[in-house]
Amino acid sequence: MGKHSAKAPQRAGTNEGEARPQVQAPLPDVPRGHHAGARTHHGASAARAVAMPHGAANPNAPRYSRAKGAGDYIEKRQRRGRHHVLRAVLLVLVALVVASGVAVAAYVHHINTAITSGVDDKLRDTLVETKDPGDPFYMLLLGIDKDEGRAESKDYGKDYSAYRTDTIILARVDPRNKKVTLISIPRDTLVDLGSNGKQKINSAYSFGGAAYATKVVSEFAGVDISHYAEIDMDGFAKVVDAIGGVTVDLPVAVKDPKYTGLDLPAGKQKLDGKTAALLGRARHAYDSYGGGDFYRAANQRMLIGAVIKKVMKGGASTIVPTVTTLSGYVTTDMDVTSIASLASGFKGIDVEKDLYSGQCPTLSQYVDNTWYEICDTTAWKKIMDRVNKGLPPYEDASQDFTAGVAGSVGVSTSTGDDSSSSGAGAGGATQVTPEYAGTVLVLNGTSTAGVAGNGASTLTGAGFTATTNDAPSLQAKTTVYYNGDAEAKAAGVAKTLGLSAAPVKNDGSWDTSTDVVVVFGADWVDGSAKSADATGTTGTTSTGGNAVSDTN
Repeated sequence: MGKHSAKAPQRAGTNEGEARPQVQAPLPDVPRGHHAGARTHHGASAARAVAMPHGAANPNAPRYSRAKGAGDYIEKRQRRGRHHVLRAVLLVLVALVVASGVAVAAYVHHINTAITSGVDDKLRDTLVETKDPGDPFYMLLLGIDKDEGRAESKDYGKDYSAYRTDTIILARVDPRNKKVTLISIPRDTLVDLGSNGKQKINSAYSFGGAAYATKVVSEFAGVDISHYAEIDMDGFAKVVDAIGGVTVDLPVAVKDPKYTGLDLPAGKQKLDGKTAALLGRARHAYDSYGGGDFYRAANQRMLIGAVIKKVMKGGASTIVPTVTTLSGYVTTDMDVTSIASLASGFKGIDVEKDLYSGQCPTLSQYVDNTWYEICDTTAWKKIMDRVNKGLPPYEDASQDFTAGVAGSVGVSTSTGDDSSSSGAGAGGATQVTPEYAGTVLVLNGTSTAGVAGNGASTLTGAGFTATTNDAPSLQAKTTVYYNGDAEAKAAGVAKTLGLSAAPVKNDGSWDTSTDVVVVFGADWVDGSAKSADATGTTGTTSTGGNAVSDTN
């Protein structure tokens, strides 16, 4: 039988604004049918085997003389009239602002109530908090066919016992390094549920709901799980429509006339919500390659990546309707503030480079007229060891057996460097292990308000203590300077902000009271530096770099 290797930032003299964008959720699925025969998970056929079962005022007004008479009196009364009008308008505007504040508060409360209402104390007790906000954490993403129709029907109802999880994705989220890893776990994977016997892992939800499913996956993967999210069948389609569709690239045509009705050509194409959701269900389109479930899971990860890419690129104008839509279909322990804070830290993420993807390796076996996936525990441990280190899941390309057939996202296989995230040196010449602590002065050297504030917010979320101010002059390039022996901290700052340019030792031109100084330049566009290099020049010469201005 073949194997399936398978805190707000402290600010100095500034009132910079902050933007907080936001997230992703798993795809639901349809009930599983029979596989197209026993197979290895590399797509090759094999003999069957049997085994146990995301206004200014004017202070210098002239004095009036008696000679001016009635005309001046009339003019004065008219000015008073205008002041009354302006005052009335001002009062109306103040009232509107207050009302807006109430409306925003009500909106946030409504969203929080909607997305967290299904989270009980058992689930919260199962989740394990991280020690530091910037530490990597695991989140369980479940897709369940639990739409309103089923929940209100006699056959299913609202109780969790009537449902199984159709999609199981374990996500590792690394806020400091802006990395996300998605690992699919086959729903038919055989696990020992103790008093419930040996069962498919997707049945854990029906035995004990979200809390029990989380516990089972945590033990199966050997990691603590800090957050949880589940989405029902209709949710993913509506989210995709809310963001205006997603673009995917299919290696081969997807034809599934009998089940989903899909007939998609190979190549890059834009999908609406309905089509995207169907693609996330279409396993029978891959029956000729072996186990359709595994190719479907790869497509699901691709679709999640496409949503993340679209949402993060769109900013607040995309995030607000996305969160609003998600609130009707998602259950999670995270509130809106937490989601927004996390999303803010991932601004500028490159999905093609910073998202890793893979799945649990299993063996397919047929027992008593039922297909099971038997975990290859040795290979699974190796994969999880790599994931825990922040590496792509696979050691070599041969383990990524769905590549070239199903869709893909990000990185699955190492490129030869198995060291943990390190080095901000130009061209990799200097290797420094990033540190995520210390003091940082963030200076706005651009003509755009709020840049330093947003950067400081991101750095604070990663563990730094950040303050902001304006640079003494406009700067062309974004540069990170370090004082004394704080090069590792500067590397952490650069990594957090997504900068590839090497930090530069401060020669005294910039403030020396903090560990690190970040100077944002004109190349900082949409959360990333488009042309920063390691020369240490800033394009605009400044003198007395320590004498920063008092206002932004």
